[in-house]
Amino acid sequence: MNNLTSLKIHVNGVVQGVGFRPFVFGLAQKMNLNGWVRNTSAGVDIELDGSREILEKFVQALNNEAPPLAHIDEVEVAWNSPRGFVKFEIIHSEAVKDAFQPISPDVCICPDCLRELFDPSDRRYRYPFINCTNCGPRFTIIKDIPYDRPKTTMAPFEMCEACEAEYVDPSDRRFHAQPVACPECGPKVWLEIKNDGEIIHEGEDAIRIAQDLLGGGKILAIKGLGGFHLACDANNTQAVAELRRRKLRVDKPFALMLPDIETIDKYCILNAKAKELLISNSRPIVLLDRKPGSTIAQEAAPGQNSLGIMLPYTPLHYLIFDTDKYEALVMTSGNLSEEPIVTDNDDARIHLGALADAFLMHDRDIYIRCDDSVARIFEDEILPIRRSRGYAPYPVHLNFNPPAILACGGELKNTFCMTRNNYAFLSHHIGDLENYETLESFESGINHFERLFRVEIKALAHDLHPDHLATRYAIRRAALEDLPAFAVQHHHAHIVACMVENQLPGDKPVIGVAFDGTGFGEDGTIWGGEFLISDFNGFQRAVHLKQIQLPGGDLAVREPWRMALAWLENAGETWEEDLPPVRHLMQEPSLNKIFQQQLRTGLNSPRTSSMGRLFDAVSALTGVRSRVNYEGQAAIEFEARVDPLEMERYEFEIGQANIDPAPVIRSIVQDLRNSISVPQIASRFHNGVAGMTLSICRNIRNQTGISEVALSGGVFQNITLLKATLSGLRAEGFQVYIHKLVPPNDGGIALGQAVVAAARLAKKVV
Repeated sequence: MNNLTSLKIHVNGVVQGVGFRPFVFGLAQKMNLNGWVRNTSAGVDIELDGSREILEKFVQALNNEAPPLAHIDEVEVAWNSPRGFVKFEIIHSEAVKDAFQPISPDVCICPDCLRELFDPSDRRYRYPFINCTNCGPRFTIIKDIPYDRPKTTMAPFEMCEACEAEYVDPSDRRFHAQPVACPECGPKVWLEIKNDGEIIHEGEDAIRIAQDLLGGGKILAIKGLGGFHLACDANNTQAVAELRRRKLRVDKPFALMLPDIETIDKYCILNAKAKELLISNSRPIVLLDRKPGSTIAQEAAPGQNSLGIMLPYTPLHYLIFDTDKYEALVMTSGNLSEEPIVTDNDDARIHLGALADAFLMHDRDIYIRCDDSVARIFEDEILPIRRSRGYAPYPVHLNFNPPAILACGGELKNTFCMTRNNYAFLSHHIGDLENYETLESFESGINHFERLFRVEIKALAHDLHPDHLATRYAIRRAALEDLPAFAVQHHHAHIVACMVENQLPGDKPVIGVAFDGTGFGEDGTIWGGEFLISDFNGFQRAVHLKQIQLPGGDLAVREPWRMALAWLENAGETWEEDLPPVRHLMQEPSLNKIFQQQLRTGLNSPRTSSMGRLFDAVSALTGVRSRVNYEGQAAIEFEARVDPLEMERYEFEIGQANIDPAPVIRSIVQDLRNSISVPQIASRFHNGVAGMTLSICRNIRNQTGISEVALSGGVFQNITLLKATLSGLRAEGFQVYIHKLVPPNDGGIALGQAVVAAARLAKKVV
């Protein structure tokens, strides 16, 4: 007994709501150690008596054998004299003043719970809210930390004797599982046919009738984990078209849910990495190429070769698919176009009443809305498109400790970011900040993160654009609380976000290639085709796409033919050519005169260097898409036409500080005259942009010696361009960094804003 000692351990990371305390309990029992474990608002504390040798093995096992959902960031140990513990126990949680910890995202149903769900002998047979310490809701039900049931939306559901017995039994999988419930004591599901709150069917009947309605071509509003979905049979063309009509969503693709990998393989091209991502705990929507002959309604994703597919991730989803009435469902966000996803039952009755034929409801409240995440596989790695359910609010790790900063993100695809210690907590997807409802969601999300992570904001960061709602919020709040506010140029934020997630040092510059649609520039024009020499503190705008007028301002974003004509004018091509957008304009002489005057005078025509708008112009020029119904549609449909066998490329005119696409436009016009196919033209254009990028990076390297390149911006969601660009740069010895943790689009810029603000704050530069 003389070699006994005591060990005090503190564990940081995602260690609550993931079965960590039961794991510690079992580990201590196995090693015959006495002491205790508890949750605190700072993480998990453990104290143990035992021999030094056994305690060291315990610490090693703590790191190596942690539960699958746990993410240990740090283990702190302190040796003491023996405490005289006589048993090992889980003791009450403790709130530590100003302490915080990362929170687990929501997690899909685990294999054990899925097996029990369909086991007639199990007491939770076909119970839509089955869960355990390895799965189920987390982020969307947590109101505060420490993560205990009273601080979640499960608080109103008092555990029955059977659930209580599991909850306190260290040998049970539901030991201290906070959302534990069963049909006797937990949430319930029901079906409403009208939007007046009248319950028509409950429990198993509700699910069965819901299946009948979906199989019969009806549209259902289904309450899920982070909000409502609107669902219909994806193979029913009429149902999908009707959902589009009601939702006011003309062309934007719908997300689909299929029951299993085998069914997905029937409709889509599936490789091992895509399968791995589909079945992961995060269960994102994964973009997959459609197989020839797929019977999924074309209306699910008009004009595209790919489909956004996800697997069921809640027990209720699996029950809905337990039928032969359909094998693929549209499962799109439950909202009217451009509004936030609906989370509340009463709000669903009001806002979705005209969209859905029936409502499949439940009474477990959603505390924070969380849309489905979207990703694709590129080079056997994840390329995030929307980072939300299953990922948020898991932090990005920083290699320094900034003060607490709130970065408010951009206008489109908004997310915000908060820093604390070496964590950057990037929020769930908020959406486009263009209406009051989304602004409310943005502000309530910020309030929740401040409370959840015990953040006392010391500075704010925002986009340069003065009229964005996120910018106005930041400036107003900074003034009210007497805090510094940092305006961060949009494309600088893009590049820094890429640098941060790749753990690059902040004082070593990279060549930042930022290609996107619009971003407010330091000169008051609209940027978007940028080559920056960038570090965390600042940037030099080395080279950019030639600036051209954006005829009609925002109207040119919705009507790409305007950009096509502007670039034709720049290239010296006449408008009498028999090209689709020109032909359209020639039919309206009065409009023709107004448009020419706009280009001549610059009236309502801000200047832009946007690469995204150049893609739009070429898409319109080739007749692919002259008007769009959602952001990026013209470029997305243009990429879908690419002929992968075409190796030729168009050449840009590269000047000292400008890149002029005039030769490209003239070549496209000539190819159209010569009846070269649109797929060949699409390939030559993509190859040309990649070749131009390599030439510019080579020139910058020759001048500066910088050989590291960061690629960011929404245009780099284009896999054809990304692949060609990477191939060329790597072949010439560049070290290239791309996004794998946060989206390359505006959903990732809040991370960059936060880090730029931290760097400036450290140097006292506003």
